Order: sequence, then C-alpha cells, then structure tokens
Amino acid sequence: MNTEHHWTTTPVTPDILRGFLDLEATDHGLLPHRLPAAARRQIPDEQLAMAEAQPSGVRLAFRTRATTIELDTLPTKRVYRGFPAPADGVYDLLVDGRLAAQATVAGGNVRTITDMVTQAFELREGPVGTARFTGLPARDKDVEIWLPHTEVTELIALRTDAPVEPAPDRGRRVWLHHGSSISHGSNAAHPTAVWPALAAVRGGVELVNLGFGGSALLDPFTARAIRHTPADLISLKIGINIVNADVMRLRAFTPAVHGFLDTIREGHPATPLLVVSPILCPVQEDTPGPLAPDFDGGGLRFKATGDPAERATGRLTLNVIRDELARIVAQRAADDPHLHYLDGRDLYGESDYAENPLPDEVHPDPEGHRRIGENFVRYVFGSGGPFAHPAAQAPLSVPDDTIRP
Repeated sequence: MNTEHHWTTTPVTPDILRGFLDLEATDHGLLPHRLPAAARRQIPDEQLAMAEAQPSGVRLAFRTRATTIELDTLPTKRVYRGFPAPADGVYDLLVDGRLAAQATVAGGNVRTITDMVTQAFELREGPVGTARFTGLPARDKDVEIWLPHTEVTELIALRTDAPVEPAPDRGRRVWLHHGSSISHGSNAAHPTAVWPALAAVRGGVELVNLGFGGSALLDPFTARAIRHTPADLISLKIGINIVNADVMRLRAFTPAVHGFLDTIREGHPATPLLVVSPILCPVQEDTPGPLAPDFDGGGLRFKATGDPAERATGRLTLNVIRDELARIVAQRAADDPHLHYLDGRDLYGESDYAENPLPDEVHPDPEGHRRIGENFVRYVFGSGGPFAHPAAQAPLSVPDDTIRP
C-alpha cells in the first residue's frame, strides 16, 4: 500500500455494490455471488459453481472527490491445463459513466482445470493484491469499479484519499439479463466491454448480469432467483447451451421454457420480458450437439458432433430452438402483452459472421461484443423497442475501449 496519502478506509458493504445477488463472508473478505445461497446449494456441477462466482457486471459504486483509489482483492484465476495462462483480469474504473482508468491485480489463487468436460480442477492459493487508480479528477464524481468478469474476486479493502459515500439513486431502471457465456463475457476485452454492459450504458439502465458460461440451461433455481430479484426489465437469451451440451430433446425443451417463464412471471407479472434466441453459430445451426473441442490447425475451436438427421426425432439445433421459442412466445403473448421475442440473428447474423467470424466458431471476439451490444440497443432500447424508455432520454456514451492497464 502506498503511504504518501492520508487514506480513508471504507468497508465494502452492500450499499456500495451493484449487480450481485448475494455476498458470502470468507476468511479474507466478501465474495460476491450472482446466484443466492439457496440456488447455489442446488448447483449440480463445477461449471456453474465457478461461473456464478465470477462477477460479470458486479461493480462498486460510490461518490467521492478522491484522486487515488486502491482496492485490495483476492482473485482466483482460471487456467486450463496444457494452455497458456490468460492475462490478468481487468478492473474498469468509470467516472460519471465513462471509462477513465483500468488496473489489474497480480497473484491470487490459481484454479487449474484438469478436465474440460468434468471441470475437475486443482487449486493453488496465492496472495492478496491491489488494483490502484491514480490521477482521477479532484471533484465530486460518481465512481464505479467493475470487477473482472471471468475472475472470482474476493473484496478485501477499499482505500481512498478522500471520503466515500454510496452513489445516489439516479432513477435508472434495473435490467436483469440471463444468458450463456456470450452474455457472461467470453472473449470480451474487459468488464465494461461485455455486450450487456455496453448495452446497459447506452440504454441508461442498471445491469444485473446473470450470464453464466456454459450454464444457461433453464435451471429452475435460476428462474426462482430471477423471480425474487427486483427488476424493471428482464431478458432471457435461451438456447445455445441447451444445444451444445445436448441436455434435452424438443419434448422436454418446450415445457421447460414454459416452466421457466411461469416461475419468473410469479414474481414479475407485468414486467417487460424479452426472450432472445441464439445468435448465428454456423456449426450448430442445423447440427445437434454435443460440442467437442477441435484442435486441428493449432488453436482451440469447437465442432458439433451430432447427426443432423436426428432432428426428426427431437434432437435440438439452433434453428429448431428459434422456431420453437418464436412459437412459444407468440402463443403466450396472446395473454401476456408484456412478453416479447427477438431473433438472436438480429444481434449477430450472417453479414456479421462474414465480416467478423467467431474465432472459435462459438464465441464472438471484442468486436462481436460491440456489435451485439449496439444492435441490442437499437432493437430493444430504441424507439418502439420493448425496453424503450417511456420518457425521451438521451443514451449515455459507450465507454472508450482504448484504455489499457
């Protein structure tokens, strides 16, 4: 810790945190979760257990005149055995809604995945580190620190060279989004470059991101978590994980979607609710899963291993999913005027793939996240969209994506 400043230490408490559903007290500090404890007790695999603890969309939010800020954290970094370690996760600091600085935290725990199928892992413990931000404007300002979207992050201490108070309520609507690894932020460059974060800033809303890598599987405990979470707007991106994990057939999928929507409607009977089908993913458009890694060519790519002929017996593909979701929403919308549908190919479709292909055939790159976020704002938050603001409101600027740690 730098000792040149007169430091104010502020406890990390729920009133300066946003985007989380639960906080767990650990031996070191507080661990934000994106599923409540009751749901976590029902998680059946390590994939979701890890994903929900990665704080995509979770951020500290406070008001201060501080020019220097330090945040002590204990990150847990994920490494796949046999692959190079990824770069340290990025902490984005926003001043009055604009990206102003970035930092990383070295060290921390290392979780080495030893089996990509079972997600079995080995854990090596490491030290606490510090994300440090300097040169901030010496005036009253709203500050947000967005945590690394793919690093489990225990919050230890917040220090500033001026007092801190919780950020005031700016009257923004709360948008709760649930989806897969693309919504979680796979391949995004930093936390505010994940497409829901980009869309939230442009749409002038407060984000709760329940995007879970590999785990958007219509789990009932996720629906119950959404049911009990306050939200003004809800979107559900359904389908890609169900196909690439090959977890159900059409006979099970249809009632599972109905059940998921029924549960959410118990807590949000009239909230605008948008169902979004998968973006374009050529390897699974008409070929069932499961997906398998493909190392031909030296890099990691994915391929679908199912037989397209088995669609006739109920095997799911992305086109089957899209047709069924459109049918379900149209049927339910007759009695639910606040339920809407969006074809995911409007967010990322054939022209996008031609210009900017999916690097591993499944996940978009940073440019793909930008396109998806901008298209979501256009179709959903824009004039006439299901989440359009009832009062005219200029959207906020997209955070500058050029700052690097």
